[in-house]
Amino acid sequence: MIRAYKFLMRPTVRQEQALGEMLRDHCSLYNGALQERRDAYRHVSKTSVKYGIQSGQLKEIRAFDPERQGRWSFSSQQATLRRLDKAMQAFFRRVKSGETPGYPRFRGVNWFDTVDFPKDGDGCRWDSTPHDPVTRVRFQGVGHVKVNQHRPVVGRVKTVSVKRERRKWYVVLTAEQPRPEPLPQTGSVVGIDLGIASFLTTSHGEHIANPRHARKAAAELETAQRALSRYPRRKAKDRTKNHQRAAERVAALHGKVRRQRLDHAHKTALDLVRRHGFIAHEDLKIRNMARSPAPKPDPDQAGAFLPNGGAAKAGLNRSINDAGWGVFLTILHAKAESAGREVIAVDPRNTSRECPECGHTAKENRPTQEKFHCIACAHTAHADTVGAINVLRAGLVRRDANPA
Repeated sequence: MIRAYKFLMRPTVRQEQALGEMLRDHCSLYNGALQERRDAYRHVSKTSVKYGIQSGQLKEIRAFDPERQGRWSFSSQQATLRRLDKAMQAFFRRVKSGETPGYPRFRGVNWFDTVDFPKDGDGCRWDSTPHDPVTRVRFQGVGHVKVNQHRPVVGRVKTVSVKRERRKWYVVLTAEQPRPEPLPQTGSVVGIDLGIASFLTTSHGEHIANPRHARKAAAELETAQRALSRYPRRKAKDRTKNHQRAAERVAALHGKVRRQRLDHAHKTALDLVRRHGFIAHEDLKIRNMARSPAPKPDPDQAGAFLPNGGAAKAGLNRSINDAGWGVFLTILHAKAESAGREVIAVDPRNTSRECPECGHTAKENRPTQEKFHCIACAHTAHADTVGAINVLRAGLVRRDANPA
């Protein structure tokens, strides 16, 4: 199996400058390749430029600009061109499926923060000084950079990436390692119902509180955003020191909320995986759930619109995004695979309206957000617990219908 590791780097001043120049030049390469594709498609011949053509031009580009493009690893530049090709393929795939995606955009220097090296030893070398007590990673054109390796890397390193987050630099490794031994079977099965009032509710009636990290940081974020709004929009190189500090304050608060959300998702998923051998959850279409309502034109007045509940839906969308269901489910599936657990997603329709006792399904069974009261058999329970029980039953049916 493939596992990723992320370590903080501690470059010197010159190395940090070189890393910034590497990102800048790869960004320039990405934008130039995108411009070439745009120009070719706008031509009357409607020429299509593929990755193979642009990769073949790298040798000439490096020879023409040896002090910039020629400094860096050939393989890392190919990886940057593959990233563009992947974005173009995703764009055309969405167009064919009837969606309305945005065309791939040019990247600003501050928005291009990752350079990939497809193979350890080709333009980079992890643990480049094995006899040094301090772990170092070597990058072509940068040198041997100190790494704060806080845990051992198991397996053979496959790829290496450089990532910039605000003013910090990280190295991201992917290592190929044998599949770990599965955890001992517990014989326990559980269904989970994701929500807003409670982050999740299990079929055993356990409620895990929603931490609402973004809401707790809303006051600080509002103050920081207000301070940033006093400055006109400018490129990073044209900002004053006060402007730069204000922008960094906003980024730092958003980064803190992101880390808190990830930490909560990891701990909650790990607890579920350790305690239960089978986990069923709702197959939620989170992007559709957080979509803004369509405007309602007023038929009696041109250019006017009727109320569509957009303000209330905006608050719900913020709560959905703050909960981070998608991140949590991704982490849950990854941890379950490593631990030898089984996770199944089921159709969420009517899971909170169907009575677990008599099977009667009706909208009136859920009079309030929290209360479930069956109008057929008078069964009463917490609505989220009822939803989790129905999710578990549907998951077990699906598992038995499709045995491994």
